[in-house]
Order: sequence, then structure tokens, then C-alpha cells
Amino acid sequence: MQLIFEKSVAGKRGYRNPVSDVGHLAKVPGKYQRQQECGLPEVSELDVVRHFTLLSQQNFSVDTQFYPLGSCTMKYNPKMNERIAQMPAFAGLHPLLPQLKQGEKLTQGALEVLYEMEQLLCEITGMDNFTMQPLAGAHGELTGVMMMAAYHKAKGSKKKYIIIPDSAHGTNPATAAIAGYEIISVASDKNGVMSLEELKRKLTGEVAGLMITCPDTHGIFHSRIDEIARMVHAVDGIMYYDGANLNAALGRFRPGDVGFDVMHINLHKTFSTPHGGGGPGAGPVGVTKKLVPYLPVSRVIKRPDGTFALNYDYPESIGYIASFYGNFGIILRAYAYALLLGKDGLKETTDHAVLNANYLRERLKDRFELAFDRFCMHEAVFSASRQAVRGVHALDIAKFLIDEGIHPPTVYFPLTVKESIMIEPTESESKQTMDHFIDVMLKIDDLSQTQPEAVTNRPRSTPISRPDEVKAARDVNTNYFLNRRSYLVSRIS
Repeated sequence: MQLIFEKSVAGKRGYRNPVSDVGHLAKVPGKYQRQQECGLPEVSELDVVRHFTLLSQQNFSVDTQFYPLGSCTMKYNPKMNERIAQMPAFAGLHPLLPQLKQGEKLTQGALEVLYEMEQLLCEITGMDNFTMQPLAGAHGELTGVMMMAAYHKAKGSKKKYIIIPDSAHGTNPATAAIAGYEIISVASDKNGVMSLEELKRKLTGEVAGLMITCPDTHGIFHSRIDEIARMVHAVDGIMYYDGANLNAALGRFRPGDVGFDVMHINLHKTFSTPHGGGGPGAGPVGVTKKLVPYLPVSRVIKRPDGTFALNYDYPESIGYIASFYGNFGIILRAYAYALLLGKDGLKETTDHAVLNANYLRERLKDRFELAFDRFCMHEAVFSASRQAVRGVHALDIAKFLIDEGIHPPTVYFPLTVKESIMIEPTESESKQTMDHFIDVMLKIDDLSQTQPEAVTNRPRSTPISRPDEVKAARDVNTNYFLNRRSYLVSRIS
């Protein structure tokens, strides 16, 4: 596919600005005026439309292809929720309105959404209070760990460690380190869950808390999680629940009921909001009573007369985590999604997500080695070790799937599994879609035995086929596209 600069033809125009009769240029100091042509491509409107439409069609998306990206819950989002988020009565609100004299009256609906969403999340998770401020999952993690630190500081406790299983999400240790803690890692046992024996050895009075994902990145639920909570609480540690995999637990498991003290929820994974491409996101954080005093401000309160307001009077709060009141458009989508499905619908969401993952696990386990041969939750983790012996690695499998119109699943994560392939079908996908994916995976295995080169030379259907990734990593040329543009601009000029 040509660059837009390569399509440039001198004299072509898609739009002409009217001649200005205002002498504005004379008011701009000469040193700020352009001394030469800017070198923009000269193309027609049709060329521009076709170019950027074709570019958009190069992208994978949940709306166009199967997207079994493990550990991220890339599921379909009902379009109704998008329409609700675009309603002028919500989308047209200015975030400063609640601070104006009459602004509170004009924002009652939005404040009620924030308040009601907090109540819904409390019911879903078993937490006592929520803050809607954090703007992403990792941002929510940081909020939770900061409240953990505030709790220990208020008690005069000197805690320096946070324990994190090796099956945790990668953001967990980064978050704990940013918050000033040292990390203690605990290995998984033969069943794929955190080793309780190793946890017992490493759990001391200097441990501030445990950050754990349940089910973890192996797709396995730790059946002794309540016992783990009692162990952590015995040293006055805080139990942190990473809610990235909550799509596997809705209506079936409430973290607050088994001893978790703080958690975040990725609304952009579990509750129908856009995910990918860098945002937007939302990572609300829930806490039990002992951490409530440290929640960020402001907080939405409901007055006795039924109206809503923002309250800043929380002297032990960790302060602002984000500007204003969170990513409101994302929260609104999630609110609509929760109301649409209701209690039974959310539970059914989890049931289908788990059923789909185990269907894939059963259909593929005879050809692709299972990391842990046991019932999984929302995602199944395989290893391409058998195929790797034949010269076909997990990365090759991922590249091959692109040519079949399927987004690659997560490969080489979790790090605890050699040649790992993590597949999360979510509840959105039909049996027909999953059967097609399974057929392609079986085809890959067949080819790895008879024609491995037919797998390792993919993809063929993309503008860039198969770059030398080792060379790209060792010989980085960050100026390539800049130099290419400069060359084309010089041709145009």
C-alpha cells in the first residue's frame, strides 16, 4: 500500500481555502511565518477518502474479526451502549458544571449515574464503597496500593514488601514498585496456582499485602483463596484483588466475601466499553470498611432529599487520583450494560465465557499441549512445545492466524509457560466462530508435521509480511519513516 505522499501529484487539490481579506498574516511576527512550502501531499478528496478507508481496513477489531486475546477480555460491545454514551444530555455536560452555582442542578443525572454505578459494583463485588476516578486498570491498581500504604501509615506500621504470585498480571509488580514497595514473588505449584507452602515461608510481619488475580493468568481459580486471606490478615496485610479477570466471576464469586480488602475493575474489559489502541478506559476501585477513609476525593453522596452532590470532606483521603470524576463516558456505557443484563444476565455472561474457554480447551488439548490439564475459567493456556520441536513456534502460529482473519491470541505470556498460547474466547462468540478457529488451529498442527515452512512464512496477506524481528530488535532504526517522509517531501517540493 502506497504512502499518502507517494500518491501526491502536483496541482491536485481536495479543498481550497477562500482568499482571506483580513490582513492577519501581517500581525504574525516574521520569525513565526513559514519560509518555505510545508510539503503536504497534493491529492484529491477521493484519494484521501480511499487512502484512509483502506488504512482503517488493515486493522483488526472485535467488530470485524474473532479476537481471542487472552488475559484482556476483548469482547463485543453492544452498540446500544455507545448510543447512550453519545446522548447530548450526557455528552454535552462540561466537567466543571458541578462546581458552578447552578451547576449541581444541571448535573443531577450524571451524578446519579456515578452514585448508582458505585452501588451496583458494590453489590457485584461485595465491597463497601467504590471510587470511579481511576482511568485504567493499572491506574486503579496504583490507587488501591496507595490506600494500602495510607492504611499502614495511619497505624504506624512499617511495612516494606508486597507479595505477588508469578501468575499475576505484569502491572502488579510495577504498581507496587511505583508505590514504594519491594516485591516478593511466589511461584506456582504443579496445579498452576500460587504455592501455599512458599507463601507461608515468605509471609512475615513486614508484608503490607498480597496482590493476586483470581482466576489467575493460567485461567485457574485458586480454591483456597479464603485460607490465603486469613493468612495475610494474620500479619495485618491487605488482600488486593486484580479485577482484570472478573469476566470469569460475575455473579459466581464476590471478592469481598472471601476476604479481599481492595480491588479494581477494568470496566473496559468486563462491562462493555471500548478496549485497545491505548484507551479509553476506566478502573474503579472498591474497598471494604477499613480502607474507606482513604478513598480519593471527590465522592458522590446522596442527600436525604434524594439529590446528589460532590463531597470533599474526607481528611484521611489520599487526594485526587484523576481530574474531575473519572472517565464518565466509559462509566456510562458500563452502567447501561449492567442495567441491560441485570443480575441473571451478568451471571450468564460468566457462564458462557467459562463454557466457551473449556470447549476450546477440550477440542484442542490432544494437539496442543495444555499448560495445566485441568478445568479452566475464562481462558485456556496451551503450549506450542510440540510444534516447536518441528520448527513451528508460538509466534509462527500467531502470524499464521492473521492470514485466516483471526486476531492472534496472546503468545509468550504468562512467562511461566514455555511457548505459551493464551486463548480467551469470551462469552460473545458463537460455537460456529470457535469451530472455525479450532479448524484453523488443527490445520496449523497438520502443517507443522508435513510442511512447517507453510506456517513459518506467514502472514502473506498484510502490507508488511514477515519482518526480521531479531534484526529489528538489535538494529533499531527509529529514523526510517522520518527519512522516508523527508525524501518524499523533497520530491513534492
